Formats: sequence, structure tokens, C-alpha cells
Amino acid sequence: MYTIAIYLYALAVRLASLTNRKARLMIKGHRKTWRTLRDHAKERQHYVWFHAASLGEFEQGRPLMERLRREHPEKRILLTFFSPSGYEVRKDYAGADLVCYLPFDTPLNARRFVRLVQPEKAFFIKYEFWHHYIDELHRAGVPVYSVSSIFRNDQIFFRPYGRGYARVLHHFNHFFVQNEASRRLLNSLGVTQVSVTGDTRFDRVIDIRNQAKSLPLAAALTGDSRTIVAGSTWPPDEEILIPYFNRHPELKLIIAPHEVNEERLRSIEQRLKRPALRYSQATPESSAQADCLIIDGYGLLSSLYRYATLAYVGGGFGVGIHNTLEAATFGLPIAFGPNYEKFKEARDLVTLGAATPIHSYEELKTWFTPLRDDEHLLQQCSRIAKDYTTAHQGATNIVLHTVFGKPE
Repeated sequence: MYTIAIYLYALAVRLASLTNRKARLMIKGHRKTWRTLRDHAKERQHYVWFHAASLGEFEQGRPLMERLRREHPEKRILLTFFSPSGYEVRKDYAGADLVCYLPFDTPLNARRFVRLVQPEKAFFIKYEFWHHYIDELHRAGVPVYSVSSIFRNDQIFFRPYGRGYARVLHHFNHFFVQNEASRRLLNSLGVTQVSVTGDTRFDRVIDIRNQAKSLPLAAALTGDSRTIVAGSTWPPDEEILIPYFNRHPELKLIIAPHEVNEERLRSIEQRLKRPALRYSQATPESSAQADCLIIDGYGLLSSLYRYATLAYVGGGFGVGIHNTLEAATFGLPIAFGPNYEKFKEARDLVTLGAATPIHSYEELKTWFTPLRDDEHLLQQCSRIAKDYTTAHQGATNIVLHTVFGKPE
């Protein structure tokens, strides 16, 4: 059934590619992958392979790749993505020797891919459990690791009808999981090669904080004003957030929508009742006169948080919130929509009092307004958020030193 589902999905993507840009990018990317791998196969290089579904998983794998590069510069690194939104943004990532798409998980593709790459080791990040690729790596004797993974009892592996698919878990050499509950669930299936190491993203966000870029346009906008930075927003987020901003002239806003296209940008502009500029069209002089910057590009969000007083993280009115740790590492109180329960760091921040889920304009107002007005409360929440990210770093060292040993 799994293989049939993969073939049907591949067919659906090919049909969608006739009219859908993302699907078209994926199909073209797969063709390019095979050409690239054939060319590199001639060099007979062995790669350490990291696979990320998209940008979020990439950020979890990134500290591993960069630490591996520093400690073992002789290793060659292959990075693959499933999603166009990951590959298209990070295809020029300098931390890997080779970046490409991962073709659909069919038996033929898996055999062909492993034969061409001849990986030395393979790391699958968080939720990535591609059955045929993992089986093929196991048959080839390639060690396979799952990093920053997290398991819940509603996943297919732990359902009566999913036990057949769960056998793929026994082909991993080791799981580096985020919490004790994940270890217990894996142990219930007889999978015992498990370590609770936490999430490598904590190491990444500490690096982000230390390496944050200076952005003169953002600095000119914010000045001495309290500022909300809203990251990865969707229309339901904006329906609540923008009216709050419109009614509070003492606040500035920097908004970075998750999808950047003309339709989305115009939708945001139409909602705004205060002076706003697109980032690509702004100058330091015009930014200083504006109240809102609309980020019409990618790659800036993690540095923009350094200019914030408060943060809003989007996605919580859809399938789930985006990255809260990037905001928390800068010591920002955070608001997000109600769909956050799958994300341990979000639950922790809510419990600690540094973040809150909101369902409505009134709830957003109830959270943000006291923080705007009470400096002591703001500093208290800020300290909690920043201390939380600092206290949970260290997973990267554990993973790499377990797999490769400590450097001499």
C-alpha cells in the first residue's frame, strides 16, 4: 500500500506541474538531481548524507553539518530536500558540497540514488522516514540516524494498522530524540537504540543570535519605538494582528509573510491603515518615516527579531506554528495561534509564561498590551525566553561525538 501511495502521489505531482509552480519546480529538480548525481558519481566520493524535508528541518540539520565541517573537514556533505520551499531557498548553501532534491521514495529511485551517492552515513531529520530509501541504506550496510526526532502515540507506527510500516524503524542505527516520551514509544516497539538528546535547533538559534546581521532598514523603522516582528504569517494571522497594529500608533510592525508573492503582499497592504513600505523598495530615509515594513523576500527573519520588542509567529491557525525558537533566543515574548500543541518548545514557553496562544483580537490585545506598558513584565518574559533557549543547547555535540567520536 505504501509503494502504491507513493506512485499515486508522484503521478499527482506530475499532473499538478502543468499548472502549479511548486510542483513544476519539484519535477524539474528531480531530473536535475539524477544528472548531478551521475556527474559526481564519476569522482567516486563518499558522502555524509543529510536529508531535510524543508527549511525547518534544514535548520535542525544545519548545526550538525557546520560542526561536522569544522571537526572533520575531510568529509564531503550531501544535503537533500523534499520540498521546493526548502531547496529553492538553500540550493546554494555553502555548508554542503552538494545540494539537490530527493526523488520520490520508490524502490527503483532508492536503489539508484544509493548506488550513485554511495553514502558513508545518512542522517534523516525529525519526521523523515522514507521506507524504501531507509531499507536500501540498510541493505547496503550504511549506518542510518534519526536526529531531533519526536514521536507521538497518534503516529502511524503506533497504530494497529501501522505496525507493518513500523519495521522501518528497526533499520535505524540510532535515534537521537527530543524527549523521554519519544524514547518510551520507540521502546514499546522494541526499538532500543535511542538517546534523549533534545533538539539541535537550540544550538542553531544560539548561533543565529550571535551571528545576526545588522539591517539598517529595520533599525531606521524601529528607532526607539516598541516593535512587533511577525514571522511566517498567513492570512488568518494577519486578520488579527494587523487590526491590533492599526489601532496602536505607538507600535511599529515588521511583517514577514510565509509566502511571498504579489497577491499576498497586496492583501497585507490593503489591510494596513498606517504608512507601510515593502523592504525591497525602502531606503533608510523612507523607513524612518514609515510605521511598517513588509518583508518581500527570504532569509531575513532570523536577523529581524533582534529589532523586536514583541514577536508573533504565524501558522497557528493552520497545520501548526512556525519557528518560535528564533524569536525566543532574542528574549522576545511571543504570541501565536491555537495550533501549537505538537511543538514541545512552544508548550514549554507557554508553561513558563514567555508565550501565549491566541484565538482572537481580544486575546492578542490582552497579551501584548500589558507587555507594551509594563517594563518589568516585559523584561521578566524576555529573560525567561532567552534563558530557555540557552539552557537547552548541546544536542549537536552529543550527536556528532556519538557517531564520529570526539575530535583529537
